[in-house]
Amino acid sequence: MSETAKAPRGVGVLGGGRMGAGIAHAFLLAGSHVTVVERDAASADAALARVSDSIRRSVERDSSLQEADIIGRLTTGSDIAAFADLDLVIEAVPEDRELKEHALARAEAAMPAHATLASNTSSISIDDLATHRLRPELFLGLHFFNPVPASALVEIVHGTATDSAVTDRAGGWVSALGKTPIVVSDSPGFASSRLGVMLGLEAIRMLDEGVATAADIDAAMTLGYRHPVGPLRTTDIVGLDVRLGIAEELESTLGERFAPPELLRRMVAEGKLGRKSGEGFYTWNEER
Repeated sequence: MSETAKAPRGVGVLGGGRMGAGIAHAFLLAGSHVTVVERDAASADAALARVSDSIRRSVERDSSLQEADIIGRLTTGSDIAAFADLDLVIEAVPEDRELKEHALARAEAAMPAHATLASNTSSISIDDLATHRLRPELFLGLHFFNPVPASALVEIVHGTATDSAVTDRAGGWVSALGKTPIVVSDSPGFASSRLGVMLGLEAIRMLDEGVATAADIDAAMTLGYRHPVGPLRTTDIVGLDVRLGIAEELESTLGERFAPPELLRRMVAEGKLGRKSGEGFYTWNEER
C-alpha cells in the first residue's frame, strides 16, 4: 500500500443518492474538488442539497471546518462532460448490473485517459464489469460503506486486469479520507458483502421463523459478539432493496445458500425498505 496519503485533486461521482453523496462528502473533507453528476437537473439539485446538509452537520461537530470553503469545491449537474479533467471517477448508481454497465461506459467516454475509474459495487464482479472497459488496467472497485461519513472501512477490489500501481494509489486516497483500506481480489461479494449478507439473510430467516424479535436477534450479535450494529438494523440502514439485489447477485454466482428469504422479498414489494422509507425491521422517525 502506498505510504502517500493524499486525496486526488479532482474527483467525479456518478450518482448523487445516499451513497454518492456520502462519497462526495468524504472527498470534500479531504480537500478534493468534487463533481457529482446526476441524470437530470432536479436530481442534481437534490444531490447538492444532500451533500450540503451532510457537510453542514460535519461543520457543526467540528468548528475547525470552513463550510463555505468545502461547499465551494463542490459542483453538481447533469452533464457527463464535467468529468473531462479529473483524476478519479467513482460510479455510485444503484446495485443493478445493466445500470452500472451503462453508467461506467458513459463515465469512461467522458473522463481523461489517465484517470482511474472505480465502481462502488458491493457484489458485482469487477472482472465482469472490466470486460467492456476501454482501459481495464485503470479500473477497480472502491466499495464504500453506508453511512459513508461514519464508516471506517473502504474495500478496494483488485481485478485481474487492474494495474497494481492503481491499487496502491487507491489505497493512499482511502487513507487520505481517514479511512482504512483493505484489498481483496475480485470474487462474488468480495469479503464484506459475502459475510455481511450471509449473516443478514440468516437473521431474517430467524425472524420469520419466530426464533426471536428483531431487537433480540440484533442484541445477540451486538452484546454477544460485540458487533457495533445488529444484522437486522444494518439491513435497515443499507436498505432492504439493496440487500435483496446483493443476495440475488450472490445466489446467481455462489448458489442457493444466498437465496433471499421470502420475508425479504415481501417487505421490499411492500415498500418497507428500512431507514430510507421509514419502515423496515424497525420504525425510523429520523429525517430521511
